[in-house]
Amino acid sequence: MPVAWWHTLPNAITSLRFVMSIGCLTLLGWIGALPYADRGTPGCWAIIIFIVAGLTDVLDGYLARKWNAITPFGRVMDPFVDKVLVLGTFVFLASPGLAAPVDGSGSGVAAWMVVVILARELLVTSLRGVLEGMGQPFPADRFGKAKMLLQCVAAPYAINEASHGWYAPTATGHAIAAWTLWLAVISTVLSGLPSLLRATALLKAKVQR
Repeated sequence: MPVAWWHTLPNAITSLRFVMSIGCLTLLGWIGALPYADRGTPGCWAIIIFIVAGLTDVLDGYLARKWNAITPFGRVMDPFVDKVLVLGTFVFLASPGLAAPVDGSGSGVAAWMVVVILARELLVTSLRGVLEGMGQPFPADRFGKAKMLLQCVAAPYAINEASHGWYAPTATGHAIAAWTLWLAVISTVLSGLPSLLRATALLKAKVQR
């Protein structure tokens, strides 16, 4: 039976987001090698691509649920692409070319922040793999979604701090970038606790059966 074209659209959007993620990371790698005065235009494009890619994450999930078009491809690739985009962006932002101050400016992302974000994602992914392997669904909760939102807000500001492709440096802009980054890191840690507690309870229930 042929599949309606709109049932393939969510997966097509996910694939497009993967391409945009690679494009954003390529730009970040290029920006890090450029003199500070030449970073504005590629920095602006990196911010635009990141934001558009982040918005498609909401769109493909909504369409997949609305049209009952959830597929194994989407279940695997959607979170994978999210992690490539978000984690990859923070890894590049913590690299010497972008994190180290250049002419008085840098992304503000420290290596330990990336370690914290990676550790949380690896922990939750491992727990999800174990539970779903036992036949127990383990979807993302509202805390995880809030964490993702804050990370997607913090990243464009951090890109701008390293390139000023969005707006010129101001005290207010620096403060917003710093606060959003810290909120993203703190929410990453806190969002892992409910997932850990929920997974522990589910595992105990499985063992007791």
